Amino acid sequence: MKVQRAKILLLSFFITAFTTTMVFAQMKDTNTYSPRDGVINLYGAGGPHTAFIRVGKLFAKKSGVPVKVTFGPERKWTEKAQKNADILWGTSEQSMTAFLETYKEFESKDVEPIYIRRAVIAVQKGNPKHISGFNDLLKPGMKIVVTEGAGVYNTSGTGVWEDVAGRLGLLSDIKELRKNIVSFAKGSGAGFKAFKGLNADAWITWIHWPLTHSNDADVVELSKKRVIYRDLSIVTNEKADPATAEFIKFLNGKEAYEIFRSEGWSK
Repeated sequence: MKVQRAKILLLSFFITAFTTTMVFAQMKDTNTYSPRDGVINLYGAGGPHTAFIRVGKLFAKKSGVPVKVTFGPERKWTEKAQKNADILWGTSEQSMTAFLETYKEFESKDVEPIYIRRAVIAVQKGNPKHISGFNDLLKPGMKIVVTEGAGVYNTSGTGVWEDVAGRLGLLSDIKELRKNIVSFAKGSGAGFKAFKGLNADAWITWIHWPLTHSNDADVVELSKKRVIYRDLSIVTNEKADPATAEFIKFLNGKEAYEIFRSEGWSK
């Protein structure tokens, strides 16, 4: 009886071990990086996506190769990107560096900065508070939105407001601006929603946001002594769809540049 029971327990052990192995094997297969599906898949944060979509459509029309642009908070697309991303884009160097910690198929040596853009002040349509520059944001009672990663969110906006406020080395500028901040939004998309939802007087952001939302916002430029820039970079690898290399050449070409330039990007 004891021998029979031991055999049953041993058999049960082997069945459990086999089942567990199969489950992990299936999980591994499910997460296998296999991008060569005939589609150039791009992933990244919102903002540059509008230009990428326009460039992708033009490239697809000329080459016949479809381009799919997936954008927004990383948590919404990370699982798919780990399976089929041909290109990741980073909206700043720190954002790209953070991506490389997760997407191990991509390497830092292959990162290519392609465009750059400036920080600006977005104001409500018609600029009702008559904001003309940074110093107006320090006035008592102003309602300012800034973008911050808060240590948990990968966004190019992290620290931008502090960089702008601290450019002259005056602690008082940071203190006074901080008093007027009504939202530390996690990501630029959330920043835009807060800007509109709170009817904020200003939002320190990137030029492409008010340009691509011109029905809802106007632009006030920062002075040369205040303005800062961050880049847009891309990364791919040798496993990507063969047409990816041609698409990257196209991204760096004149037609693509005209599209990106129309949304505030430069070289």
